[in-house]
Amino acid sequence: MAKEVIATDKAPAAIGPYVQATKVGEMIFTSGQIPLDPATMEIVAGGIEEQAERVMKNLVAVLHAAGADASNVVKTTCFLSDMNNFVAFNQVYARYFGDAAPARSCVEVARLPKDVLVEVEAIAHL
Repeated sequence: MAKEVIATDKAPAAIGPYVQATKVGEMIFTSGQIPLDPATMEIVAGGIEEQAERVMKNLVAVLHAAGADASNVVKTTCFLSDMNNFVAFNQVYARYFGDAAPARSCVEVARLPKDVLVEVEAIAHL
């Protein structure tokens, strides 16, 4: 099966040697999205709610570029710099998936790129 690179200017450009997403057959694998404004490539101002909102907008933009949306997501992995932000993060996250939430892992990590508070990656099926 051919591997297709997914790219959009509606989400931040990669800041390292990776792509925004890869599509193989009917599967889409996104890279982790962090709270960078795609227009400025700067971290959005604010706390966990603002950062989570930007992350989810970036994730949805990448999914749209691949011909999918949040309803196609079957699994996410969420990385938080502080598990004390879990409830606030979930409030933002839930708005994007509603009753059709995918399987998920959510872990606290020691540090994220650019010292952001949250990063989310996804696997989707068309």
